[in-house]
Amino acid sequence: MSEIVIYQTADNQTQVEVQFEGETFWLNQYQLAELFDTDRTSVLKHLQNIYSSGELLEDATCAKFAQVRQEGKRKVKREVLHYNLDAILSVGYRVNSKRGTQFRQWATQRLKDYFVQGYAINEKRLAEKQQQIEYLKTGIRILNRAITQQASAYESRILDTFAVGLALLDDYDHEKLDEQGATVLQAVYPSVDDYLMLIAGMKSEFASGVFAKPKDGSFVSSVRQIEQSFDGKDLYPSIEEKAATLLYLIVKNHSFIDGNKRIGAACFLYFLEKNGKLTTTSHQEYLSNQALAALTLFVATSKPDEMNIVQQFIISILNRTI
Repeated sequence: MSEIVIYQTADNQTQVEVQFEGETFWLNQYQLAELFDTDRTSVLKHLQNIYSSGELLEDATCAKFAQVRQEGKRKVKREVLHYNLDAILSVGYRVNSKRGTQFRQWATQRLKDYFVQGYAINEKRLAEKQQQIEYLKTGIRILNRAITQQASAYESRILDTFAVGLALLDDYDHEKLDEQGATVLQAVYPSVDDYLMLIAGMKSEFASGVFAKPKDGSFVSSVRQIEQSFDGKDLYPSIEEKAATLLYLIVKNHSFIDGNKRIGAACFLYFLEKNGKLTTTSHQEYLSNQALAALTLFVATSKPDEMNIVQQFIISILNRTI
């Protein structure tokens, strides 16, 4: 979500356009100078001190956004450095602490408004999706009865086609999903650099200045978690268990400012491909594009105490191929 909001200082003397993206606010150096009633040189000096002292990490708080600027008689689109709320407040406390405090209070309230509104919208959408799933399950049961009652050859083929999906729904209802994967062998583990190279290749596909910008080091720990062993035995014995855990951790750890679901799904596919589990022996894909998207959203919207059931669902899907 990218949006421009207007901030006006308490004395009504200054009005600044603030960009909201990646769940935080962003300003460029000129806007920072205008906001705190100082010059760009002072702002730049304070930013350099903030980053050189290690108070903030530049990669996590700075990003480039495309802006259209008037240069003479022409309008030119250029990449301009912007700084997020953490950096804005750090500069504000050094240059003009009063205005910094006022901006922090405004930003805190606006972020709260965004998150409350977003939570309400997501809750409503989730409830609607759950209702649609119930309708779908009901429809499948009705279809099942109809096929049983009218057992023509054509109708039987329909039931056979969706037998795996029907069995998954039934096992989900009766808490009989697979706890263990079917493929127990020596896994191939792509390195962290391999995954980062894969992610770098995705950046051109998504027009966002903060896509794949790391927030912390949790991505590395997510990748290495599936390689863990205890007493000489793998913590996650099968390829399916490793893949399910990798997808879950990358999506839920929110290691990047933007793109966690896309990155998690891509790394999940990459690990499966490296271990020969992306396609079946008959060269059919284990997952369709739609199934991958739905599975990733299922992970993203799950609650922390639902981790086991989410992993079992992923494992069950990978285990049961047609």
